[in-house]
Amino acid sequence: MSTHIGAGAGAIAPFVLLPGDPLRARWIAETFLDDAVCYSEVRGMLGFTGTWRGRPVSVQGSGMGQPSMAIYVNELFRDYDVQTIVRVGSCGALSERLRVRDVVIASGACTDSSMNRITFEGLDFAPVADFALLRDAAAAAPDAHVGLVYSSDSFYASRPELLTRMVEHGVLAIEMEASGLYTLAARFGRRALAICTVSDHIVTGEETTAQEREQTFGAMVEVALRAGLGD
Repeated sequence: MSTHIGAGAGAIAPFVLLPGDPLRARWIAETFLDDAVCYSEVRGMLGFTGTWRGRPVSVQGSGMGQPSMAIYVNELFRDYDVQTIVRVGSCGALSERLRVRDVVIASGACTDSSMNRITFEGLDFAPVADFALLRDAAAAAPDAHVGLVYSSDSFYASRPELLTRMVEHGVLAIEMEASGLYTLAARFGRRALAICTVSDHIVTGEETTAQEREQTFGAMVEVALRAGLGD
């Protein structure tokens, strides 16, 4: 039993879907999983375990940003021996190639976070996805955009002009968790992937509602399940 999850031994599956929003976690469990049982309500960060096509799957809310996400990922890997985590979250489109509701599969994650700079004492560690998960997700979603995302520590950026440099170097979208997830997966020797749905467009200003972000981004969940567990 860990500090922030509080689930008993065996309550969490080796494969975990990781949305930031705990209400999206509940929606995923109710929509995609059979016989889902809630294993954690600690701090309102809901976690569920059920089955998909007969295979055990857990879905765990992680909160917003790398510091919150890192708490749950550390405990999932360390205390519950989770082998694979797929983030299923939202992102903001930076490229004009993307549209609202497009799916982005993150091959790697740039960041402005100090977490890795502290860990690697100033060296630039490159956090990347597990290749097999990335390959299988891309095959399961041929219309998805595969490429770099930018994991920001600030939802309301103080220097938004810096995003232009990211776009100039091929970054597709901005979110807040993938870099930390990929780094922790590397540290523990586990598999990780981030799949995000475009919830708003930084260039055009188009956006979805909070309810839409919570309950209608199902395509990425299907891709995550197929990539992680097979068809």
